[in-house]
Amino acid sequence: MPQHQMPRTFASPPVWINIGALLLVLSGCATNPIVTGNSSAVVSATNGKIPITTTSADAKSLYLQALSVTDQLRAHDGRALFEQAVVKDPAFAMAHYNLALVATTPKVFSLQMKTAVAQSATVTEGERLLILALQARANVDQTKSLQYTEQLVAKFPRDERARMALGLAYFAQQDYEKAAVEFKQAIEIEPSFSPAYNMLGYAYRPLGKNEEAEAAYKSYIQLIPNDPNPYDSYAEFLMKTGRFDESIAQYEKALSIDPHFSGSFTGIAADHMFLGHYDEAIAKAQKLYDTAQDDGERRTALLTQAMVYVDAGQSERALQRLSTEYALDAAIADTVAMSADAVAMGDVLLDSGNADAADAKFALARDLIATSGQSTNVKADTKLADRYNMARVALAKHDRTTFESGAASYASGAQAQHNAVRIRQAHELAGLIAFDERNFALAVVEFKLANQQDPFVFYALARAYQGAGDAAKARTWALAAANANILPTLPFAFVRRKALKMVESLRAQSSAVSGSPSPVPGR
Repeated sequence: MPQHQMPRTFASPPVWINIGALLLVLSGCATNPIVTGNSSAVVSATNGKIPITTTSADAKSLYLQALSVTDQLRAHDGRALFEQAVVKDPAFAMAHYNLALVATTPKVFSLQMKTAVAQSATVTEGERLLILALQARANVDQTKSLQYTEQLVAKFPRDERARMALGLAYFAQQDYEKAAVEFKQAIEIEPSFSPAYNMLGYAYRPLGKNEEAEAAYKSYIQLIPNDPNPYDSYAEFLMKTGRFDESIAQYEKALSIDPHFSGSFTGIAADHMFLGHYDEAIAKAQKLYDTAQDDGERRTALLTQAMVYVDAGQSERALQRLSTEYALDAAIADTVAMSADAVAMGDVLLDSGNADAADAKFALARDLIATSGQSTNVKADTKLADRYNMARVALAKHDRTTFESGAASYASGAQAQHNAVRIRQAHELAGLIAFDERNFALAVVEFKLANQQDPFVFYALARAYQGAGDAAKARTWALAAANANILPTLPFAFVRRKALKMVESLRAQSSAVSGSPSPVPGR
């Protein structure tokens, strides 16, 4: 898969948990020249590739070894090698940069990112653009991050990693057509560059090109059959298309190659959840926790269990897991991770009908960032996210005045940031208030401008169409929500079973009207 990032809660999470996909690309490939010092003569002889700056041959060797494993998302192994590289050359900017990408906690991400930025004045132009693009992303400036990445491709159009970086930037904006073009460009430049096949499969999926996606994953497997991630990515595709038993088999194949490939544990847990095997899902996540190599894997295991419990209708158990996760982060004083945990707890509380307790958790999340050492941009974005949370709490309390004020403020802030994720969430809020006012036609319009990859939005559309009396479209969107079959997220867990019940209810209504039973929709 592109990464096994922490699944998002309703409010967009801190940037560090969305960074994982970038470790596929933003680091310079094994064929790139290594520049010692800042020799312009050496830089000019790069054959169109991004040069990498280091003063140590040993650091170079370790760095290239690290790239070969992080290309396949074996972050734990790559992290150890990058750490050895910075011991050999403490000023090795791209090694620090990659340590940020494979960080297990937001605290480590911030420290390594600051070090890379501090060294960016002494590296080559390509490296500097990579570092600045990541810094802009960390500072919640998507526009500037994209601009830096476009500059990178303009300067290095024949560097497959630069093309991949731009493809991922488009992918993050849900512009999958443009993303696919860049991934194919990377393959054209270097046919053996395996990560491009992986991401091409992921770009094809939301475009509905399942045959092309499956072919890309199979090519990925053929290129590197002895690595776990190709099987893991193909397993996720099989899960997405409802082939759960086949998916489990491919995840197990990944684990047979690397027993510590953490994402495959999460994938198997998800497959069991979709099959209704909740005990097996919890047990698989527990095995990840018991064999975890670092706190990042422990956090993933706990969050996976929390989401399975939410899907099973056991919110109290979910909150227990999230509380354990919060304590884990508090033990290392990682305020950004603690804030994300508090938002997740707030989301679960809000979904279970406890708006006051949710409000308290959202306030805790806001205050943790406000008193942290995070950048001004991150603090401002957290305040903006808090308006989204406050609006949802107000709606749950039927406080329409506060909701409308908060939603309008959130929409204004999202537009000012040019933040596509938050703009979509603003439309989601507008849809919720329109639905509450029984203006179902407007609700449909707004929800269609929200995140079209989010099962929560699919379910919201199903309800809006149902309210408007369009049972056929309501069933279509309820099926889309119920059968999204993505790796677990809290929003999906909140609506999946509700969507299944809606499908059954609409089927029963249709049968009653027609006088004959209709088939139960396939999963």
